[in-house]
This record gives sequence, C-alpha cells and structure tokens, in this order.
Amino acid sequence: MDALLLDYLPILIFFGIAAALGVGFMAAAFVIAPSNPDPEKVSTYECGFEAFDDARMKFDIRFYLVAILFIIFDLEVAFLFPWAVTLRESLGAFEFWSMMVFLTVLTIGFIYELKKGALDWE
Repeated sequence: MDALLLDYLPILIFFGIAAALGVGFMAAAFVIAPSNPDPEKVSTYECGFEAFDDARMKFDIRFYLVAILFIIFDLEVAFLFPWAVTLRESLGAFEFWSMMVFLTVLTIGFIYELKKGALDWE
C-alpha cells in the first residue's frame, strides 16, 4: 500500500507547488499593484455604452456582428497555424489544396461581409 501512495506523491507535490504559486502571485499583485480608485475607474462599463437601467433597451447588433466575425477569423488562424507549421514536413498536395479551398471559402465570406457593410461603423 505504501508503494501505491508513493506513486501519487509527485502529483501531490505538483498540486502543492501550483497552489503556492497561485496564492503567491495573488498576494504579490495585492501588495504591489497601485490602488487609487476614482469614480470613473470603478464605474460600470459595458460594450462602449454606459450601464443600462433596463435589460430590454435596444442594443446595437453591430457589436454581435463584430464578435461573430472575430470568432470566425480567429478559428481560421487556429486551423491555419498548425497546418503552416507542418506544411514542409509531411503534408502532400491533397492537404495543401484542401486548405486552399478552406481559405477561399473564408475569403469569399469576408468579401461578402464587406459588401454587406457588416464592418462599416457609422
């Protein structure tokens, strides 16, 4: 039974070090960080507007459009980076052209969004 417990000792040490580092970093930030709050700094800020009183007020849909476009093109980078890293080593023509099709579809979607004015902020 002691040998089984000794197998878990590195995990326990890892959790202890992680907890100590977390508490240490939070304590250091609490001690070192400047703290001079003023009314402007502690006021509620929400998506470029002052805080609302009513949740049923009209909200500009462009914030959501920009967020969705950001997510779409962020996912493009998430697919593109590993593909680019392994391109020279092991990818063949099929992988290359499938990524070109993927990028073409995203480019067409981006051009469509530009034509529709999704990124125009008036």
